[in-house]
Amino acid sequence: MSHVKTLCIGLAMVVCGALAISGTAQQAPPAPPPITMKMLKPDVWAGIGGAGGNSTIIIGKTGVIVVDAKQTEAGAKDLLAEIAKLTPKPVTTAIITHSDGDHVNGLVAFPAGIKIITHENNKKEQEAALAAGGRGAPPRDRLPNQVTTKTKESMTIDGVKLELYHFAPAHTSGDLVVYLPAQKIVSTGDIVTMNRADDNPNIHFEKNGSTEGWLTNLKGMIALNADTYVTGHGDLATKADLQRKLAATTERRNKIAAMVKEGKTLEQIKAALPDAPAPGAPPRGAAPAGGAPAAGGRGGAVALTYVETAYQEITKGTKK
Repeated sequence: MSHVKTLCIGLAMVVCGALAISGTAQQAPPAPPPITMKMLKPDVWAGIGGAGGNSTIIIGKTGVIVVDAKQTEAGAKDLLAEIAKLTPKPVTTAIITHSDGDHVNGLVAFPAGIKIITHENNKKEQEAALAAGGRGAPPRDRLPNQVTTKTKESMTIDGVKLELYHFAPAHTSGDLVVYLPAQKIVSTGDIVTMNRADDNPNIHFEKNGSTEGWLTNLKGMIALNADTYVTGHGDLATKADLQRKLAATTERRNKIAAMVKEGKTLEQIKAALPDAPAPGAPPRGAAPAGGAPAAGGRGGAVALTYVETAYQEITKGTKK
């Protein structure tokens, strides 16, 4: 009899344990980190942090323009809630600086029917992601419905004058820099981030990003009459920050080119010029803690490091 009781107790413990594990697995995902709202001008705010990249909020005459839409539905809802504290005006336009999921996937929470503006290559990258199964892309009804094709396009949206620049492929092939000339504010997307070492910009070679194009973009943004730069990740930047990053990255790329000319191998160059991420930030291409997919929800192969990307460009060993 005691043997039967023991068996029953054991079975009960197994069942309870299984239920506990099941309950844990079905728990809701953790809430996104808080967004820090910073007023840059009376009608322009930066939404720093939260789920995904930074956002810029521009309040127009009758509606709101948002640059970059966070990574998740929950994160985007948090951003929209913060915007609602600033103004009762609806969000009517989203400008997306590039196709990474941590800047575009939050569009699922934005109002239906809004204008979504990107560079044409950004739209192509999102369509490719959808065709590959949808990872790293918003729903089809949140694809861009207006694209830019020129190096510079000026427009007025709801009384707000903007200039949209595509100086060259840099972080991705479809980068878009958003400039507010009256407010002297630039939204850089991930071309500029403040959570990485100055000489280690984030280049997506798999999205036809370019280390040479990155230098072109920094020069273009520095030449704008701007005081404040809303970066893709990390804190705001100044023109001096961009000048420092340009100098450091130019020096590093020149060293890579010189070593290539000397006949050094890629492994020798990587050993001599290792990536130096900012404190607490993983090196480019490293898997995040917990085995999650790479930033931006792209998944797939491990991305190239800065040195690997520059080496491919300089040697033209891989067709881009």
